[in-house]
Amino acid sequence: ATKKTDSEIEGAYAFAVIDKQKQELVATRHGSPLVLGIGKNGFFVSSDVSALLGVVDKFIFLEELDIVHITKDAYQIYDKNFNQCHRAEVESDLEVTSLSKQGYSHFMLKEIYEQPVMIKRTLTGRLTQNGVNPNVFGVDAKNIFENIKQIQIIACGTSYHAGLVAKYWIEDILNIVCFVEVASEYRYRNPVLLDDTLVITLSKSGETADTLAALKNIQKQNKKIHSLSICNVAQSSLVRESDLVFLTQAGVEIGVASTKAFTTQLVALMLFIISLGKTQNLISQEKLKKLIDNLEKLPNVIEEVLNCAPEIEKIAQKFASKHNALFLGRGVEYPIAMEGALKLKEISYIHAEAYPAGELKHGPIALIDEKIPVIAVAPNNALLQKIKSNIQEVQARGGELFVFANHTYTDEESENFHLINIAEVDECLSPIVFTIPLQLLSYFVALIKGTDIDQPRNLAKAVTVE
Repeated sequence: ATKKTDSEIEGAYAFAVIDKQKQELVATRHGSPLVLGIGKNGFFVSSDVSALLGVVDKFIFLEELDIVHITKDAYQIYDKNFNQCHRAEVESDLEVTSLSKQGYSHFMLKEIYEQPVMIKRTLTGRLTQNGVNPNVFGVDAKNIFENIKQIQIIACGTSYHAGLVAKYWIEDILNIVCFVEVASEYRYRNPVLLDDTLVITLSKSGETADTLAALKNIQKQNKKIHSLSICNVAQSSLVRESDLVFLTQAGVEIGVASTKAFTTQLVALMLFIISLGKTQNLISQEKLKKLIDNLEKLPNVIEEVLNCAPEIEKIAQKFASKHNALFLGRGVEYPIAMEGALKLKEISYIHAEAYPAGELKHGPIALIDEKIPVIAVAPNNALLQKIKSNIQEVQARGGELFVFANHTYTDEESENFHLINIAEVDECLSPIVFTIPLQLLSYFVALIKGTDIDQPRNLAKAVTVE
């Protein structure tokens, strides 16, 4: 009956049917993930491994259109042709302790504070004084990297913002053309991909339906195209579909609003850039050494930034009665402004938008008054004076400003101008560092407003449907 029903259902799904009298369960999947858990006290089905941690010992990741028939004592798997088949049992490397708040008020806060450790884990064994060996991306990575002429990044949500940061890095450091697109848009048009394009898919869960569908559409093209997945889940669908894989080491992320998965994605993308740059001789030894040194220092810099939490908690009080917010950034910080706006709207339910600061006078400045807070990301880089000019435009119109800047920023604070100093960091890695205070800001604003921080309304951790 399940097999027959399968052929009549359209779209993505995973479901289980229970025969209460016989005490049997039949489950199947199409497009959505489904995992079978094998424990000492029985069998379980779930869409995610983390739901079964501490309950089962081993897992089986069911393939597309597999059907599993479970009784109290055994299970049998059938493939899409309804033939009995075998699927490998695996043990998860996820830690049960990750499912505990360990003294923090919320999982999100815990995960924000875990970022120095998770970034260090992502770097360990991958980054050396000589660079990054292509083998960390897969056994055939060196041969693929040698011929790459163009990069296409596909992602959704927070992962899309990571891709936008990478575009600035790739074109600036390597001088290679890079395109970034939202997966739900990319999969429904007819994109032009040239031979020797590397398609990079970014996903925290590895089960993002639109990203997975976009990759499968690309694989149908009869072209010399390779794929790299940067993901946080080793057994996920996206990982299994990709030629090359880089697993971030962020651990289990419970909070729906992504924090440590985002920053470890950025670190992974920088490791990819170093590896590709060295493989194609596109990066000087001086630049290489500088990037390596700064990546090694990064966990300590983030520890220092986390010390700003009390100051950020204090200014969060000013958002308690706000309904709108505007985020500004320039250059590589514009995607970080986008990420800051997304975090604020996700967990505090304040309507927030991000704009390139240079676009302020092309419309958004009409919104500026004393009621709308404006958050500016202003690191000490070549564009600092430009964004200072935009900040002054907001001040002149009575807007309330919250400026995140390095210690070199000299403007004095006032009733409507709040300056939050962030640790000095190399310009190239500033997007990772400036993400941290924006995460804390969104957390403390949501805390004040009393929203459900870890499970905000209407959202899911892994978007496994369109």
